Amino acid sequence: MSEESPAPGHVTQASGQDASGTAQPSQLPQHVVKRTRMGGLWFASGSFAVVLLLLLIFILENGKSVDVAYFGAHGHVPLGVALLLAAVLGILMVVVPGTARIVQLRLTARRHRRADAGQLAASRQHPNPDPTGDTPAPDPR
Repeated sequence: MSEESPAPGHVTQASGQDASGTAQPSQLPQHVVKRTRMGGLWFASGSFAVVLLLLLIFILENGKSVDVAYFGAHGHVPLGVALLLAAVLGILMVVVPGTARIVQLRLTARRHRRADAGQLAASRQHPNPDPTGDTPAPDPR
């Protein structure tokens, strides 16, 4: 069997030409819209609104008053508020030490950058004439 020739107007994939030999664009370039800060803000505010709505529903459904005692302080608060307060305090127990660690690492990185910049500046002021780093031994006299 012989190979059949493509129908008129058919674009071949390998050459991007139709049967008559005229060049056809193989594919138009795709335009990609990059993410922006405003788009991120829009998404974050929408997500925040949904979370607040869910929290409001949680508090309204758990309105039964409960007794809370903490280091000698006693009070009556709705169950939803007590649970929400406990969750927020638990989050703060993680966030505060985490923030302290991040600050500590940034300060250490800043000290290292300054030390490296000082060494680089010193090496530029006093370049080593011998690129191998070998210096002759001092005369033992």
